[in-house]
Amino acid sequence: MDLEEPDEPRRSASQKLQGPLLTAPISSLQLGPAITVPLDATLGQAVEIMQTRHLGCVLVVDGEGRLKGIFTERDLLVRVAGRKLDWGTTTVREFMTPDPESLRSSDGIAWALNLMHVGGYRHVPLTDAEGRPIGVVSVKDIVEFIVDLFPDEVLNLPPDPRQKPGPVDLGGGAD
Repeated sequence: MDLEEPDEPRRSASQKLQGPLLTAPISSLQLGPAITVPLDATLGQAVEIMQTRHLGCVLVVDGEGRLKGIFTERDLLVRVAGRKLDWGTTTVREFMTPDPESLRSSDGIAWALNLMHVGGYRHVPLTDAEGRPIGVVSVKDIVEFIVDLFPDEVLNLPPDPRQKPGPVDLGGGAD
């Protein structure tokens, strides 16, 4: 009896994915426009924009529109949460990640994914030749691209036999 290796379906799906993922430029992704705030924007303004637009980040620009930083959900949780601050006067400049790495829309999706993996980023700004933001690529954008390319393969991947089931939280809380 010829048994298929447990990893064989994963390898097959992975091989199909490598072509488009390795060759497609970031411009192949469905990205929205760059949402920016000035360096002197307050934390309150930045967070309100992120909340109302359901964004994971805003890009921080100087007076000439050049990228100077990125303010992310992670910055909010790690650098801001728990501090007694005046959100109406404290500027985003004080808590943003300054001089973030950025990419061009002509760069490859694989390069963006590698940068995210190596740097631990969930969002990477896209800039033009003058350093002005034109968009943001996120891990979610790349996952959606993969799912759109291979919906059957993604939805029908067998479970990983090495993965151990974890606890299930049904949200009921303790009684």
